[in-house]
Amino acid sequence: MAVLNEMQTMALDTARDWARERMPVSAFRAVRDAAEPRGFAADAWAEIGELGWCGVALPEAVDGADLGYLTLGLIVEAMGRTVGASPLALSTVAADALVLGGAPALREAWLPHLLAGEAVGALAIDDGPRHAPEAVATTAARVEGGWRLDGSKAFVAEGMGADLLIIAARTDDGLALFAVEATASGVSRQPRRLTDARGHAEVILTDVRVGEDARLNSQDGDDALIEAVLDRARALAAAELLGLAAGAFDTTLDYLKTRVQFGQTIGSFQALQHRAATLFTRIELTRSAVETALRAIDEDAPDRALLVSIAKATAGDTANLATREMIQLHGGIGMTDDHDAGFYIKRARVLEAAWGNAAWHRDRFGRLIGI
Repeated sequence: MAVLNEMQTMALDTARDWARERMPVSAFRAVRDAAEPRGFAADAWAEIGELGWCGVALPEAVDGADLGYLTLGLIVEAMGRTVGASPLALSTVAADALVLGGAPALREAWLPHLLAGEAVGALAIDDGPRHAPEAVATTAARVEGGWRLDGSKAFVAEGMGADLLIIAARTDDGLALFAVEATASGVSRQPRRLTDARGHAEVILTDVRVGEDARLNSQDGDDALIEAVLDRARALAAAELLGLAAGAFDTTLDYLKTRVQFGQTIGSFQALQHRAATLFTRIELTRSAVETALRAIDEDAPDRALLVSIAKATAGDTANLATREMIQLHGGIGMTDDHDAGFYIKRARVLEAAWGNAAWHRDRFGRLIGI
């Protein structure tokens, strides 16, 4: 595991306390039951903005806190423990996309609002339901004064609550990223409720006109920029998966310590102790992988992509195991909607598939090392 500095330890403690108080599982249950189209509570999101977490990972040059993705990942993990619903992770990545490749005017127009939590950003990358950036068919054609975008994006996470969309579209030169206001002419959104009841959207682009500066550019090229943005989203998804696994484990452990069967607590049964020990070990190994990947992003390490894929694949597997065991070890009550287990397993399933599932990242790992 990473050795945390004083600021990171403080951020983690604050986030865990805040998530337990302001984002318990019951809070998400209320969001789900209210069928909130954005998939998160506006008052909790406003508090996140006031806490300054929207700018935690971004550099001081754009008025961020410059505490890095490791610190942000600790906050995201803390909210994952309680199935806390917020657009913090992807909105930060959308803002960072502007930092990495946005024109000055674009940054000035959006970054102050994104960093304050007054606006929400989202990534609209994949056209279809599976992560396949190479298969993007949404087009961006040059027109007088800028670009015309046409196509559609399925299941855009946080898409219903987004004010700014970072859209992947194919140009004559290849795949590129464009910053598009969610309410721009020609942009339409339809809610797409997945099993986790979050604010996904289908985004349809019809003759969407944007200026020349809407295209994000990097001195390292479009492909490098896209991968840098996606790796940030993947690493933060891994952090949330870690939080889900840890939260599921903690809840299950409490149950094992209190549920009485055959005159004794079921946690005294050696077979269940072995399963709990296995889960604990898997979660701690996952923590090491996730924190290493987040630090690699902060350090712009040459093996960043490799480490991110290790983290995302490992976290997906661990969250799936922990949430399955949560239901199994709780018995029948774990199958009911009255219990919190369903929220953990549903969110884990959706997030494991986001930005490449475990199989996708194992394939990527193989390609990166040349096998």
